[in-house]
Amino acid sequence: MIETESDLAPDTLCKGYRRFKSRRFAVEHDLYEQLSKGQQPHTLVIACSDSRVDPAVIFDCAPGELFVVRNVANLTPEYCPGGVHGVSAALEYAVKVLKVKGVVVLGHRECGGVRACAHGLDDAHSEFLGPWLEVMQPAREEAVQSINGAPDTRLCDRLELVSIHRSVERLKDFPFVAEAIESYGLELHGARFGIASGELEWMRPDGSFETLSDRR
Repeated sequence: MIETESDLAPDTLCKGYRRFKSRRFAVEHDLYEQLSKGQQPHTLVIACSDSRVDPAVIFDCAPGELFVVRNVANLTPEYCPGGVHGVSAALEYAVKVLKVKGVVVLGHRECGGVRACAHGLDDAHSEFLGPWLEVMQPAREEAVQSINGAPDTRLCDRLELVSIHRSVERLKDFPFVAEAIESYGLELHGARFGIASGELEWMRPDGSFETLSDRR
């Protein structure tokens, strides 16, 4: 039996690849040829797995500019040597090998992972997701206190921001991150993207957020 392309890969992805190959790759062939020899991204982005939030699109970056690791709710885990830790491994490689200039924890509004932490998870979906979101519990406690009895609808909004701040702070507990900050000025940042508005809120040093202007 002869296999067709549709048997090898989903039709949607096949069509997308053909568009990429005939349009973008054709235009940027020289860039891809250069990138085949190595990468020098300037920033590591720890982003959410949400399909609506693509760091390269939001920051209008070309291939090779960003080193990206994505997970549910854009969390940085606690420093825990050994074991299998995808985010920690990506962080280590970006900082120690690629020597990125900055790390950005990129969250977003209407985050499903944050909502699950705020309001509770169905046990049927918590074999892996539940333990992962436990990382956010201290942020949840802080968010609950900070809204001070305000309507529950505010909890997710506040938790999104507090969790980003706490993830940035946890980065400092990684010895190689602290060393990079000291030795060559590695910068740590937090941001939140508004899916509907397109607005980007950037975290100040004190943990508060300010909306960036889209005007020069």
